[in-house]
Amino acid sequence: MKNRTAFVILNFNGWRDTVKCLDSVFGQSCRNFRVILIDNGSKDESVKKLGAIKNSRLTFIKNKENSGFAGGVNIGIKWAMENQYEHVVLLNNDAHIEKDWLKKLLEAQDKNQSAITTGLLLSADGQKIDDAGDFYTTWGVPMLRAEFSPRAKAPKSSFIFGATGGAVMYKTELFNDIGLFDEKFFAYDEDVDVSFRAQLAGYKCYYERGAVAYHKHSATSKKMPGLAVYQLFKNLPMLYLKNVPSGMLFSTGVKLFLLYWLFFIYRLFRGDGWSALKGAIASFGLYPHALTERRRIQKTKKVSTKYIKSIIYHGLPLRSVRRIRQIFGLKEKDVS
Repeated sequence: MKNRTAFVILNFNGWRDTVKCLDSVFGQSCRNFRVILIDNGSKDESVKKLGAIKNSRLTFIKNKENSGFAGGVNIGIKWAMENQYEHVVLLNNDAHIEKDWLKKLLEAQDKNQSAITTGLLLSADGQKIDDAGDFYTTWGVPMLRAEFSPRAKAPKSSFIFGATGGAVMYKTELFNDIGLFDEKFFAYDEDVDVSFRAQLAGYKCYYERGAVAYHKHSATSKKMPGLAVYQLFKNLPMLYLKNVPSGMLFSTGVKLFLLYWLFFIYRLFRGDGWSALKGAIASFGLYPHALTERRRIQKTKKVSTKYIKSIIYHGLPLRSVRRIRQIFGLKEKDVS
């Protein structure tokens, strides 16, 4: 492949954040890249403002409809594949990266031969950890590693289960093998799905602590009230059905069923019960798709169930623990 890296950045009604994000990308010390900026059906001034940006490294694509995160980034990934780029970087438009971010990811990928390479994602002010690689748990839900922990407690560089789609680099050959993002997810957990499929296909994900990015948390989802709750209830069963190996289906499924409906009670008390119920109902309609995909994914998997068990998190995700405490009115000391 003649070209090194294609950045794929998705914008939806957020051109101000996108401009800041682009400034950090164009300021990278590693210069062998191109930016594929996709406007995902914005209704504000985004197309006008972003279309006026002149940079020889920028390709601007206008998507007429909002096809979600999965559908939007797939446009950029396809462009990168057709134009023979070796790597695809996905970067949230409400994130910005340090000057050597790309350089450090490329070095980590070359050294560790990882198909997915991610870095340390911090809060916008740099004080707290937003993500340090993703886990999938034995409870059937994903977890952001070290979320909300102080920056000083960032985990050391290591192999990890997966990476958030908000700031990550993929080898393009991965998508040729396992396929693109599943657009049935629309948004939320589609990145966990890619990581899970990659692991099942024998690829590795590496977390590089020295590659630092900053994230303005939920800047896009806050513009669409109820979307996150709806999507999470819709997508969790599909993520589980598609990817969890047969030897883990029962144990993981029982825990997921319990946690799923505890989440529902929590959302009911928070006033999001209708969004959660709609998501749960929508999930049933995706079962045929999930089961069809499951047959394909599990038939071609190249690793053992024992290996998958060794790389997932054996315990409750931390945010779930907090929510369960809130449901039952438990204090921190009441739960071991």
